[in-house]
Amino acid sequence: MKLDIRDLAFGYGARTVGSGVTLTVAEGEVLALLGPNGAGKTTLFKTMLGLLPPQDGEVRLDAVPLAGLSRTERARKIAYVPQAYVALFPFTVRDVVLMGRAARLAPFSAPAKHDREIAAQALDRLGMTHLAMRPYTEISGGERQMALIARALAQEPQILVMDEPTASLDYGNQMRVLAHIRRLAGAGISVILSTHNPDHVFMVADRVALLHEGVLAALGTPNDVLTPERLKQLYDIDVVIGALPGSDTRVCSPRLNLTGGF
Repeated sequence: MKLDIRDLAFGYGARTVGSGVTLTVAEGEVLALLGPNGAGKTTLFKTMLGLLPPQDGEVRLDAVPLAGLSRTERARKIAYVPQAYVALFPFTVRDVVLMGRAARLAPFSAPAKHDREIAAQALDRLGMTHLAMRPYTEISGGERQMALIARALAQEPQILVMDEPTASLDYGNQMRVLAHIRRLAGAGISVILSTHNPDHVFMVADRVALLHEGVLAALGTPNDVLTPERLKQLYDIDVVIGALPGSDTRVCSPRLNLTGGF
């Protein structure tokens, strides 16, 4: 499935957060969105998902305007992993993941054996089966984030939108999620994710978009787009980018000033 964003302006009510964003995400592509806090990444995602109406421009799925699809039709095509989700009731982790099947159920119907199997598979794929019966409210923040990813996978989307999916994860789980993102792309699922870590972009992204002050500052491959000059513009910090010895993988590091700054 192809996602097209055309000259999109987005914001809240009369307040514009960003404008003029045009990009395309192809089937099986991983697109990373990089930008400082307040650049408009989450607002852009919510507009892409139809949770906020565009102020101008249009979002299309396989040439069909998103505005012309019902909420259920959208949910069957696109899944969303937010930065955080606070449950009001102590649902088990299994039940939180099972909620991802809601878009696949007929009105007023209960999840069937098939739906429970898909939810269990999503937990297993992320190594979370041992937490299935734990209350979601009693697990760690990182484990909650993994549960939200499992819930999105249970939705069986064609496009997965992830808002800083590794932000609260320990190093091991960060790497597991990044590896799983590449596996999803290999299976034909398009993934759009935001991150503050350029190294993660180098690891998993086919292309990267830089969002700065609400406009698209650059779009292209990580090697072409992620330069010390552009990262300085985004984050106001000097960095060094290079390849690891014996590897083609590039890494980014702050240029440390031994007097105490960067």
